[in-house]
Order: sequence, then structure tokens, then C-alpha cells
Amino acid sequence: MAENLTYDVVYSSEIEGIRLNVDEVRSSIARKLGIESVKYTAPSHYVDSVVGVMLEAIQHYDMPLSKEKLCAWQAAFFPSGYSEGSQIEIGQYRTNEEHIVSGMFGREKIHYIAPSPDRVEEEMQKFLTWFDKDEPVSSVIRSAISHFWFVSIHPFEDGNGRLARILSDMLLARGEKSEFSFYNVSSQINKDKSHYYDILERMQHGDGDLTEWLVWYMQKLVEALDEADTIVTTILNKSFFWQKASSVPMTERQTQMLNLFLDGYEAKITSKTWSTLAKCSKDTAIRDIQDLVDKNILREDIPGAKRPSYSIVYDAEDLSQFFTEVSISEENEFAKEF
Repeated sequence: MAENLTYDVVYSSEIEGIRLNVDEVRSSIARKLGIESVKYTAPSHYVDSVVGVMLEAIQHYDMPLSKEKLCAWQAAFFPSGYSEGSQIEIGQYRTNEEHIVSGMFGREKIHYIAPSPDRVEEEMQKFLTWFDKDEPVSSVIRSAISHFWFVSIHPFEDGNGRLARILSDMLLARGEKSEFSFYNVSSQINKDKSHYYDILERMQHGDGDLTEWLVWYMQKLVEALDEADTIVTTILNKSFFWQKASSVPMTERQTQMLNLFLDGYEAKITSKTWSTLAKCSKDTAIRDIQDLVDKNILREDIPGAKRPSYSIVYDAEDLSQFFTEVSISEENEFAKEF
């Protein structure tokens, strides 16, 4: 969950062109969730604020949504009161016209004109009433509609996109009735960012039929679930590995390097790669690796190769010992595992 939320925060900000330090976000989330095994990198006040908003929305998914709460969340995104060097309105609905534009000064293209400021209060009241209404509609559909509706009202001077994605996550959590989130749609939206803005613009100039947007959003959700499968597998492999290797003596450098590769670092384990990443001599790297080979933590891919590479040894034993009370039940013809 911590790893997933880390990338949810990072990619949601990146969609808006804001690059956050991944280690700072991970550290902030780990601290707030009480996870002690994460290498700590002191997060900025801004990162802490953004993480705080995301966690509050997901962990308290069933709380009523209010204007006051939204204003507080938006203010948390801009603790200095500035965005891209300009002072903006924070903690309140906008009082200015909002045009979504692109292009150079003097040659701007207007993509969308949001409702006038005097309509925002009324439009947002309709949205908030709908958001908290219990309807017999799929939470996925409601999540997609919430996202589109909120960015179309554009109630704040800045931060609307990030809030829209947080609210859509909140509705997904409500539908699942769970604060545990193992996938995020923001990473997939970020990969298809140009299409994201194109389809929003088309729908905002359309006749109210959101079918194309709903289909696209659900495609991103399916892709997010596929990616989550890979992430969860990686994390479980890492967890099982360390449970099996917990009694094996290792240096701090060996532990850090193994964690790097267990986290999916895309390179073969060689003495050259090891020395570069660990910032040690090649001789030290060779000793580190050979020690782990002797302890059956690493194995040589091709014995006797001129330039040897190595792989981590995963224990093929039955892993069911790590799980208890496993059962399968059927609900609406779909099998669910618990």
C-alpha cells in the first residue's frame, strides 16, 4: 500500500508538470503509516502536506465531503500561497474567470472555459450532494464521473486536477469499502497524458454523453490493476526473500544492494554494476558477491563465464506458511479471495 500510494502521489503531481522526490514521498508515507523499515529521507513541508491529503481521503473514504474539507485540501497543496511563482487564491473557491489555455503568449489556444465564478458555489453544492449520495451505480462509473465533473467545474484557481484524482480514488475506496489501496489510476493517466487532456477537452465540448471518457477511464483502471499485479508480486517476493534470509549475516552494503535489485532495478548483477551502484572498488564488489554466492543468496547465471552475472536465489518452498485463514467465496458470480 505504501509503495502504491507513493507512486499515486508522484504521478498525480507529474501529470500537472510537478516533479516530486520519490524518496521524500515514500518516507513521508512510511512515517504516517508507521512503517520503520524504509530508508528515511526528510520530506519537505510541501510533500508532507500532499501526502497528508491523499492519506486522509483514502483512510477516511466514508467521511462526508464538504466545501471546508476541499478548501483545506487545496490550501495544503500551496503552503506558500504561490503556484509557479504567482500568488493564487487558496482555501477558497476561485473569484476569477478560469480559461484552460496552451501555447505561447499572444498565440494562446483556449481549450476550455470553466463556469463563471458566480456559478461555482451552486455547481459545487450539486456536486457535493451527488458525491455523498448512496446510488445503486458502480463505484467505477461514479469515480470516472466525479473526476470529469470536478475538473469541469474547476472550482479552485489551481490544484483541480490533483483533487479530482484524489476524489476519484476516494470513490473507488468507498466502493471497495477498504482503506487499503494496491493500485492507482494516476500512473496510467500519466503514461497517456496527451490523450487524457484531449478526451477531457472533447467531452467538455460535447453534448453530455460521457461514454468515451468512461471507456477510456476504465481502460486505465484495468491497466492499473495489471501493473499492481506486478508490483505486489515484486513486494511479496522481496518479503518472502528476507523472511527466508533473515538469519544470514550480511553487511549493510550487501543488504542495500540486494534491496535495490529486489525492488526491480533493471540491470544484471555483475561486479561492475555492483561497484558502481555501491560506490566501492571492483575488488570489494567481487568479495561481496562471492560471499553471497557462498551463502546461497546469489547464484552464477552461467558457471565459468568470462564476465559472470548473478541472480538472486528465491526459495521454491511452499509459501503458504506465511498466510492464514485463506478461503474463497463467490459473490455475484465472481470468485473473491480472502
